[in-house]
Amino acid sequence: MRLRARLYVPRVIKRLLPTSLFGRSLLIIVLPVAVMQIAVTWAFFDAHWQTVNSKLSEGLAGDVAWAVASYQDDPSPPAVAKLAKRAEESLSLSIAFQKGKKLPTGRRPSLLPSLDRSLQEALSDRLDAPFWFDTTRYTAYIDVRVQVEGGVLQIYALRDRAFATQGHIFILWMVVATLLLTGVAILFIRNQVRAIERLAEAADAFGRGGEVDFKPHGAREVRQAALAFLAMKARIQRHIEQRTALLASVSHDLRTPLTRLKLEMALSEPSEQLEAMKGDLSEMEHMIDEYLAFARGEGGETAVETDLSELIGSIVADAVRAGAVVDAEITNGLTALLRPNAFKRALANLVDNAAAHGDHIRVSAAPRLTGGIEILVDDDGPGIPEDRYEDAFKPFNRLDESRNQNEKGVGLGLAIARDMARGLGGDLLLARSPMGGLRAMMRLPG
Repeated sequence: MRLRARLYVPRVIKRLLPTSLFGRSLLIIVLPVAVMQIAVTWAFFDAHWQTVNSKLSEGLAGDVAWAVASYQDDPSPPAVAKLAKRAEESLSLSIAFQKGKKLPTGRRPSLLPSLDRSLQEALSDRLDAPFWFDTTRYTAYIDVRVQVEGGVLQIYALRDRAFATQGHIFILWMVVATLLLTGVAILFIRNQVRAIERLAEAADAFGRGGEVDFKPHGAREVRQAALAFLAMKARIQRHIEQRTALLASVSHDLRTPLTRLKLEMALSEPSEQLEAMKGDLSEMEHMIDEYLAFARGEGGETAVETDLSELIGSIVADAVRAGAVVDAEITNGLTALLRPNAFKRALANLVDNAAAHGDHIRVSAAPRLTGGIEILVDDDGPGIPEDRYEDAFKPFNRLDESRNQNEKGVGLGLAIARDMARGLGGDLLLARSPMGGLRAMMRLPG
């Protein structure tokens, strides 16, 4: 039980700590400054201000005790008048005798109880008679009353006679200094964090296939990371260009003999063997297209803001023309930053895959509550066991045990679709469809 408690406390603290670099950097700088200021203020009040207040209170209590003793020595009216005049001139005390009065029973609490406490202790040490005082009724004076024979001796003293009234100025300076240091820290930290944020934005834009206009700036370490990113970006782009040129050459070399074969078969006499050869040739051409699409990854296409409603509608229309039974539920006005041809190929793969294994298909697209867009492709086919969902995304894996084999497929449709979705910052997941078959969930960032 104790071990669990020890582990739980750090987790609670960790949840309360900021998660951003800006927040953590600010906490690292501001927290020690705040702790230091609080410690200095505490030391000031405990070691200096309280001591000064105690000494001042003791001095005022001594003057009050002298006034009470002088009155008790001679309580006659002339003596009281003489005592009041002497106290006013020498001690800045205003003394008045209230005949037949009693001490008040209640007292309003002060905003700083420690001040009242120091005066209470000082008066208790110097006076034997009952007393009462109020430090809140007047802003510049303290009202002290002592029960004497025949009434109450009321004494007004300046507030700074008992308390160090300039202590708030020290607190004000400490607060101003803390705010000033915090402002400077926020300014400098924000500039440094902004450089990292721009680097992250550039990396995210490059990963989505967008244009990257980025110039390194910020601290030396951040600039080094930015330069490394730019160098990596240049290497990746050079690799993509070289691969695209190689694939274009391979595509041309493969399609040339295929075209000659198609021409020769078109000129040949019709026969069953010729029809079988045409089917093999068509399958070979389809396989070559899938191989090249998987290897190329549509890397040369630029991501643009695209109207998903129109694009998905065209894919559904193509599937219907091909003979599939498709229901579509597409929210109007959906837009996303993507590569249109790559997205069309990926979603068409999902729809074709559903059409090949089911009799009825439903395609829906709508915004997600947590942000982004979700596109669902459902079918009423045999589905895939849940423990083999991830295997379905492996290239060249057709899961013959669970789904009927597509004669033209080579097991790349789902792999191409997931690569496209993840390249845009989204993902492609599989689940059990409410229609009884497989559900493909493509999630794209908004």
